Amino acid sequence: MATASRIQLSLDHCGESHVSDITVGSAITGSEVLQENHEKHHIFFNQSGFHNHIAHHIPTIFALGAPPSAIKKHYENNKSYQRPSETLHHDLVRDLHDPAIFLKHLGQEAYHHDYLAFFQDEINCKGHEAVINDYMLKGDGRADAILVRMYAGASASPCLWPLYLLGTLSGFLHPIIHLGFGVEFNQPAIIAEALAQAAVHDGWIGTFLLEVEHASSKIPDSKSLVEILDQIRADPKLRMAAHWDDGNKIRDGTLARAPDKMIKYAAQWKVGLDELEAKVAEMTNAAVYFTGGAQHPPKQIKFDFYYMHCVNSSIFFSSFLKQAWMTPEHKARLLRFKGWLDLAMYASRRAPDLLLDEIVNYRPKSPEDSWDGIFKRVIEHEDDGHASKLVRALKHGEEICKPYNDDPRFRIKEEMWLKLGHMAIDSVEDTGEPWVRSAGFEEAWEKYEDRPKAQL
Repeated sequence: MATASRIQLSLDHCGESHVSDITVGSAITGSEVLQENHEKHHIFFNQSGFHNHIAHHIPTIFALGAPPSAIKKHYENNKSYQRPSETLHHDLVRDLHDPAIFLKHLGQEAYHHDYLAFFQDEINCKGHEAVINDYMLKGDGRADAILVRMYAGASASPCLWPLYLLGTLSGFLHPIIHLGFGVEFNQPAIIAEALAQAAVHDGWIGTFLLEVEHASSKIPDSKSLVEILDQIRADPKLRMAAHWDDGNKIRDGTLARAPDKMIKYAAQWKVGLDELEAKVAEMTNAAVYFTGGAQHPPKQIKFDFYYMHCVNSSIFFSSFLKQAWMTPEHKARLLRFKGWLDLAMYASRRAPDLLLDEIVNYRPKSPEDSWDGIFKRVIEHEDDGHASKLVRALKHGEEICKPYNDDPRFRIKEEMWLKLGHMAIDSVEDTGEPWVRSAGFEEAWEKYEDRPKAQL
């Protein structure tokens, strides 16, 4: 049985999108490596706040049907650079029950292990459902401090980052992704990790999210996400607000130079309590639209690293909807924050033109591959799990968007989903860096090759 300190994958909880032939052996091996990761490794693999993705990668390939050998291989590859857990401060773990002390230590990476032990104790006493409600969804100052950190926030000062990594690390969506895996696969220990990870992230995104929430409450009607994406792209002040040399293009660019415009546009997307499933599908479709469509012909097909996280995190909102212990109000708020951050993310990369023809007309490297073929290739692909998360999220998007193929809010339709799956696996198997970083900037594409003329 899975507990706050024991990870145990189960064939009863294989995820929102999974194959039908997952084996007991894969569940056992996945559980063993996730347990070792939980006990031995820090949530960040270095002092600059780079995230340990093992708890994302292993459940993803488990859901896609990875055999025990592949699970073990990927774990061994990725554990090699992990960092050990920090020393535990037992007195602080006890004192974190005091809300003032809890808030005082937020955003400080040195206390990650203490927050982890604290949340494990709380889950052991109350259950993960009550802990998430109390410490993330309740709506008081402490809960909102954790909630906003779920969506963004670097965990270390930019002065610690190598110059070449400025602008590549911001912790966007990592805690909510981590939480999503814990909820989706029913793993309280991974939920504790997620809450602790959020606790040591910065809370800078909170100002934006809470201001949008206030502004949105005064707007009577909602626009669709794709309408707002079009508005953002057509607004030169907002589109050009982020600069190539900004360390964090949302915080230091979009929200520093055009905050009022970003708030105004984001506030136009609203989520009613009677439309949660449709709005999750809309959010997913829009994220896939701006991620898949942000190509730069004649350059190689590549997906934007930051946009990709918007897609990879989308799958968990379907899982949140199924949790009876979350109120409809809490589900709607989680979803609103996700949609608003996605809009800011799109704007922060210079709001590139979104080229549907690049998807519709894509010619796959292996056109005979179905989704199952793509799954097999991505299971073998050596990385830290970003590619497999993207492929699984795309397949899930296809499933939940089927009822809306005739809805103009949904620009990704029917056979485009499989084309996107091919684009994803082909692009990471291609030459050059697997992900383009900040796709709306010309500088981002300089190191990539032009496609052969036959592919144009």
